Amino acid sequence: MATISQPRDLLVNELKGMLYVEQKLADEVLPQLAEQINEGEFKQSIRHHLEETKQHVVNIERAFELLGEEARPDKSHAIDGLVAQHDKVVKNIDSEHVRDVFNAGAAAKTEHLEISAYESMITTAGSLGEEELVSLLEENLEQERNALKEVVKVSEELATQGLAV
Repeated sequence: MATISQPRDLLVNELKGMLYVEQKLADEVLPQLAEQINEGEFKQSIRHHLEETKQHVVNIERAFELLGEEARPDKSHAIDGLVAQHDKVVKNIDSEHVRDVFNAGAAAKTEHLEISAYESMITTAGSLGEEELVSLLEENLEQERNALKEVVKVSEELATQGLAV
């Protein structure tokens, strides 16, 4: 990892991590999650967010262009940890309903991670006067916030549909 001594360096570093996160979500996590989900509205919501996530990748790549930097992802231990924890637990769930509830919670955790990362990058980009970059990141942030609202709604609905055994 290169030395980080300026806010711009920090922004580039955060963008690299977020590029990794969004690419992993678009290429692996969301398609696999959609396959695991039984509940129709939730499945459709995940598929819709997959399409948004592909655009998030494009927006981050554009952010690198605006900064005159190469768009290179850098491994995110945070997302890898969430995925590993999910995979460890989900294989032991033998009820489709409980699996859907668990997957809704896992999706919410991921959205929180993304929201906090985008908020941080927007603050840094704004302090650097990178208004076009801020706009791209705000677009992603708004979609992440909407995805969180949707997954929370689904989670609440699923929880009331028979978790009590």
